[in-house]
Amino acid sequence: MAEQAFLDLVFDSQRVFRAVLAALSEPGRILSLDPGCVPPDPLDPVAAAIVLTLCDGDTPVWLAPDLQAAASFVRFHTGAPVVTEPQDAMFVVAGAAQRPPLAALKGGTPEYPDGAATLVLSVAALDGGVGWSLSGPGIAGSRAFLPRGVDKGFAGEWRANRAGFPLGVDVLFAARSQVAGLPRSTTLEA
Repeated sequence: MAEQAFLDLVFDSQRVFRAVLAALSEPGRILSLDPGCVPPDPLDPVAAAIVLTLCDGDTPVWLAPDLQAAASFVRFHTGAPVVTEPQDAMFVVAGAAQRPPLAALKGGTPEYPDGAATLVLSVAALDGGVGWSLSGPGIAGSRAFLPRGVDKGFAGEWRANRAGFPLGVDVLFAARSQVAGLPRSTTLEA
């Protein structure tokens, strides 16, 4: 199938936006999401839908080296500048194997914590089991969650990211037709 952005820009972007809000408001909850687009390979369709929805000319995007084939797709459909360094981006898009360290991304400032980056992380699947226990706002008690394919170092990096709250990176996990969120307010125990 040929590359395609949203067929109905307004309704598709609203649908994806609602899913992203739900994912971030209930950390670790796995939501089904029809991406409504066909990005160039190997960009995950849900990751592409998130970028198409949340990025514009004022939101620099960094694409991992293996996703560079999608740079013109992102620029054309969003107007977002594609930057060469992850620390310069508001949205960082990568697969689990090529993600930059969380500490290398914008964490916001005390004056502007909303200036933090969002990592859109493509993973093999979101039903990886019960390896992580999440707690915090949006979770009654705790929630088991483990995206498949995330490296073992992620949990330690997340604890350091969480320690700086209200500063820190937010993460959206994308898996072909599913999305889950991990906002910086969430505590993660491995």
